[in-house]
Amino acid sequence: MATAQQLPTLVNGVNVDNLFTTIDAIKAAPAIAKFKFRIQNKWEGAAHNRSAVNGFFGAGQEFSRQKSFVLRADEPAVLLGEDSAPNPVEYLLHALAACVTTGMVYHAAARGIQIEEVESSFEGDIDLHGFLGLDPQVRKGYQGIRVNFKLKANVPDEQLQEIVKLGTGHSPVFDSLTNGVPVSVTAERL
Repeated sequence: MATAQQLPTLVNGVNVDNLFTTIDAIKAAPAIAKFKFRIQNKWEGAAHNRSAVNGFFGAGQEFSRQKSFVLRADEPAVLLGEDSAPNPVEYLLHALAACVTTGMVYHAAARGIQIEEVESSFEGDIDLHGFLGLDPQVRKGYQGIRVNFKLKANVPDEQLQEIVKLGTGHSPVFDSLTNGVPVSVTAERL
């Protein structure tokens, strides 16, 4: 007699059974929680850069993806580029949007909260006086970032705010931006 195979519990497209299995595995062996992500970048001239994303370390082992991802960067024409790709600060906004959204969806799923839709807008202010070295008092990076989320979920309004706080409160990118992160830089000849 065949036994019925149990289907995974999916909430927001997240396999919650696997999520809790992962959490339990990390509780049992904390060292597997350490991950190291990396990219390889090559300058292609003017404002053109190309980064390759493939291998990473996590769960105690090295991983290699079946297919490398390529990220291209450029600048808009007004900033002397050819506008062939997003610029680096736009990628930063994308990274923040993607990380906070994923954090919201995963943490809501772990709590059994079904989210139907998430839309967001991210906007940041940069003053080129800093980047161009024209005024040492002006910050070179974003002076501020504004985020607006629109969510569709069958929960009270205050719980919508809690869902957003789960996303920002657990996002590695949000944490890196709001708390800073040490960056070490070296250089050598090709």
